[in-house]
Amino acid sequence: MNKQEIISKYKQLDAATVFSGIRSVLIKKSKENYNDVTGYEKSYMTNVYSQTNKGTMVGFAKTLRMLPPRMDLINELPGGENSAEFSAMSSCNELNVLVIDAMGLSFASVGGDVKFLNLHINKAAGLVTDGAIRDLEDVTKYDFSIFSGSRTASVGIPHVYPYESNVPIACGQTLVKPDDLIIGDSEGVVVVPNFIINEVLEWSTEHKKQETYIKNKSINEKVSTGKYYNNEFFKKLNKGDKYDL
Repeated sequence: MNKQEIISKYKQLDAATVFSGIRSVLIKKSKENYNDVTGYEKSYMTNVYSQTNKGTMVGFAKTLRMLPPRMDLINELPGGENSAEFSAMSSCNELNVLVIDAMGLSFASVGGDVKFLNLHINKAAGLVTDGAIRDLEDVTKYDFSIFSGSRTASVGIPHVYPYESNVPIACGQTLVKPDDLIIGDSEGVVVVPNFIINEVLEWSTEHKKQETYIKNKSINEKVSTGKYYNNEFFKKLNKGDKYDL
């Protein structure tokens, strides 16, 4: 599948199901390939909330890393359109979500109306940050989804300053590497590591079918979902003629 096909299939899912898929795939891989301290990596961003109502956001990550500002740091960095923030935004297209590491400072501004016009121009799918967004009412009029720690009227200095683009970052206490898959909805943002995107998609799609089957079976039989929503029944669904039990 190409990236557009992957995005289209993930848009049929929800962040909660994908989160479960990531854990299932990573735990299985930890038993096969890694050591016993892996398999429980963080994939759900903490203190990052939806600020728009644009349905499910899905895209491949482009990243921007912020650092605490200091005179010598600022003086050594390129400015204007060559700065890290504009470089990150210019690297985005309709397949991408820009993820900004604001060091978990939910009150710190990472940008507003004028800067994020660049994402609108480039048709980015979304913007995610554990920092704050300025001019949120204006930014929400753009075509992309927005997830942030909060909103603010202040500027980034003295708290954050754009340092480098498209490198591994931490956002919402979660590792994000360029080209990881980002999925966000009303329940929050989940990061799918790039090396398991297809496996998580397969698991999540099948799991969604299984849950629908269990719900319908419970409704038709007028019984508690607990009769079927358990590990034993899921094991049966994963063997043989899955839905002909």
